[in-house]
Amino acid sequence: MTPGGGSGPMKDCEYSQISTHSSSSPMESPHKKKKTAPRRKWEVFPGRNKFFCNGRIMMARQTGVFYLTLVLILVTSGLFFAFDCPYLSEKITPAIPAIGGILFFFVMGTLLRTSFSDPGVLPRATPDEAADLERQIGNNEDIANGSSSGGYRPPPRTKEVIINGQTVKLKYCFTCKIFRPPRASHCSLCDNCVERFDHHCPWVGNCVGKRNYRFFYMFILSLSFLTVFIFAFVITHVILRSQQTGFLNALKDSPASVLEAVVCFFSVWSIVGLSGFHTYLISSNQTTNEDIKGSWSNKRGKENYNPYSYGNIFTNCCAALCGPLSPSLIDRRGFIQPDTPQLAGPSNGITMYGATQSQSNMAAATPLLQSEPSITSEELPLPGKTSLSGPCATLTLGQPTPPSSMPNLTSDTGLTDMIPLKEEHEGHQFLTPEEAPSPPGMLPSGSPITHSHTMHVLSLASQDSLHEDSVRGLVKLSSV
Repeated sequence: MTPGGGSGPMKDCEYSQISTHSSSSPMESPHKKKKTAPRRKWEVFPGRNKFFCNGRIMMARQTGVFYLTLVLILVTSGLFFAFDCPYLSEKITPAIPAIGGILFFFVMGTLLRTSFSDPGVLPRATPDEAADLERQIGNNEDIANGSSSGGYRPPPRTKEVIINGQTVKLKYCFTCKIFRPPRASHCSLCDNCVERFDHHCPWVGNCVGKRNYRFFYMFILSLSFLTVFIFAFVITHVILRSQQTGFLNALKDSPASVLEAVVCFFSVWSIVGLSGFHTYLISSNQTTNEDIKGSWSNKRGKENYNPYSYGNIFTNCCAALCGPLSPSLIDRRGFIQPDTPQLAGPSNGITMYGATQSQSNMAAATPLLQSEPSITSEELPLPGKTSLSGPCATLTLGQPTPPSSMPNLTSDTGLTDMIPLKEEHEGHQFLTPEEAPSPPGMLPSGSPITHSHTMHVLSLASQDSLHEDSVRGLVKLSSV
């Protein structure tokens, strides 16, 4: 305190309040980690596919031909509605553009539904499932062959199942690590196993399988009607104009009709032919893949008859076009489940739950955790004994440190070393700091300690020594 009531240096002292809401561990970083948004399954999908609209749209990677399909349909239909429909609706009937519009929207709807949907991709086996299946296959091959060679890859593995009396082989997919179900096949372009695989169509930019085959068939069928419809009325438009102004003048008056007629003429044959081929496949309940390979025969009496056919054209068509639509098996918009925390291994008898490696390294680098002095009974300052401080005992990380106030009962110190310590507290009075003697050479000049006071301290020390000797003698007599 300075004169005049001023606080002096104490006025500049400030105390910082300890926050009780700080991190639970001093080794944790004060900066909180930013939470990462959960990822969806389509982001890590192993196949060669493109996804749009957060996984709602699924397509193949090769989409160039699909955009060509869109351009041809949009341009041809747009020219027809812009240059031909006004004249035809005036000269013939307004129903022509209405029917054309219905066909156009149906074609576009089925095309986008085929291109943007999951064709029936089968999920790949997880690492645990693949390892278990490989183990089972390896055991079966070892039993069949007697031994297995390391560099030899076995032939395609198959299983046999019976469907409607016909034996069907299930092939093993080395990419997806599964046995493909009946009628499934692996698409080399999309790198996926597709259920009831028909073919990969570049015109729609997707595989055609169990979940989008009906939309593909309705697309090519409606496109056939639209192409024939446009081609027929474009020719009608040109004929009606040529009757009034001549053929060449009619072509000059409506050049868009010429372009439409050329496009429709070269495309109608392939589209109509494709529609007829798939109508045959639906009526016999076959796929393009099965028909090309010649897997089944349409006649029931033969050995390789089609086990999937219902024996009736109408029933086969209803099963392919009107049956229930199976759900997607890959759950592409589902969230990836985070990995569950693993228990770390025990360290020096202490189990560490959720401890990270960085925290363990920081703990090992902390000097207080590595070594602490351990006081034994030999180092206790007993009266009449001179004790020397030995080297500090090094403790292993994780071991509890014994309290410094408790002597080690397992040491070589006998009962005689413990009794004087107990009686010292009972029979003698402790010295105050003013009465305690200072070491030689440390007393300042003019010390107030007198000679009589020093003699009193020495007498107390001699009494302690005599008391210790008497106790030792009593212990020896009792032991005899």
